Amino acid sequence: MSAVTRIDARFKELGLEGRAGLVTFITGGDPDYDTSLAILKALPKAGADIIEVGVPFTDAMADGPPIQASSLRALAAGQSLKKTVAMVREFRTTDNTTPVVLMGYYNPIYIYGVEKFLKDAKEAGVDGLIVVDLPPEEDEELCLPAMKAGINFIRLATPTTDDKRLPAVLKNTSGFVYYVSIAGVSGAATPQTSNVIEAVTRIKRHTKLPIAVGFGLKTPEHARAIAAGADAAVVGSALVEAVRTSLDGKMRATPNTVKAVTDLVSALAEGVRSARRKAAE
Repeated sequence: MSAVTRIDARFKELGLEGRAGLVTFITGGDPDYDTSLAILKALPKAGADIIEVGVPFTDAMADGPPIQASSLRALAAGQSLKKTVAMVREFRTTDNTTPVVLMGYYNPIYIYGVEKFLKDAKEAGVDGLIVVDLPPEEDEELCLPAMKAGINFIRLATPTTDDKRLPAVLKNTSGFVYYVSIAGVSGAATPQTSNVIEAVTRIKRHTKLPIAVGFGLKTPEHARAIAAGADAAVVGSALVEAVRTSLDGKMRATPNTVKAVTDLVSALAEGVRSARRKAAE
């Protein structure tokens, strides 16, 4: 990719500010389209630097119970990949700078049609893709076409991705590298900070791309600790849990749902920002 994307521009801004970024994850359509869109629109002001929007899927094998449950709520409310792309399009009517990444699985994209999906996603304002079940060996399936379309394809590295495997993982990765801080599904455990920083340092020997760290980060303290050594901290399960605990007995949105998410994002953003301030003192 030769063109500078919103993701590239945002990480450049963060570098100039001397701080790490906060990447927030929400599931598109959870608990319903309108509430999810309201959350999406509120995230930048609350402190999100980059937004991941999960595409709900029935067999979310890399995700833990909170995100799986959020996908089922979204699907029950009628959410689809087409509606998730439409959410991004509506978001872009009020925000043309915050990077948006779609995260999910290949099956919905395959059914949609790769060429049509990439065209619609690019036109809607999608900046990047994280497709967790497409390994580097399948780059011709979606990764290379996405890059040709001007959409960053973001690859996952894990604690089991050794130096021998890393070159294959990084070969066509763009935007940033997403380091999965724990072995297992999202939200399952809290990462050991020292191990994560060591892994980030090792990966940086192989790439100039920014490294974002996710899985298991739930509190401002977690985000602060990771932000001290990574380029961004990613929080997802805690945010979808904030949605869930704000719902009524029938799993419907309440007047507190959007605020429950944005309050947590604001606290997480302060944690991330304080990490770099302390490091600079």
